[in-house]
Amino acid sequence: MTVIVELQPDVERGLLAQAQLHGMSLQEYVQQIIVREARVPESQPPRTGQDLIDACAKVRGLFTDEEIDTLFSRNPSHARPVDFE
Repeated sequence: MTVIVELQPDVERGLLAQAQLHGMSLQEYVQQIIVREARVPESQPPRTGQDLIDACAKVRGLFTDEEIDTLFSRNPSHARPVDFE
């Protein structure tokens, strides 16, 4: 497939500078970018939560239930009066 792209002069200069830093021609460098961006990521297996279970297993037993409640407790949300008039 042939694609023609009109580049603004400053974009062309920037790409050319990057290509030269990598020891490539502008065409090779742009093609490398396109190939990299066109790759479809491999599908990830569905997450089951096992990573979280395994991480928690490493610290299980280090804290009492009361300590965990203290560490992760939230301040209660107090209702504010509302005036509907």
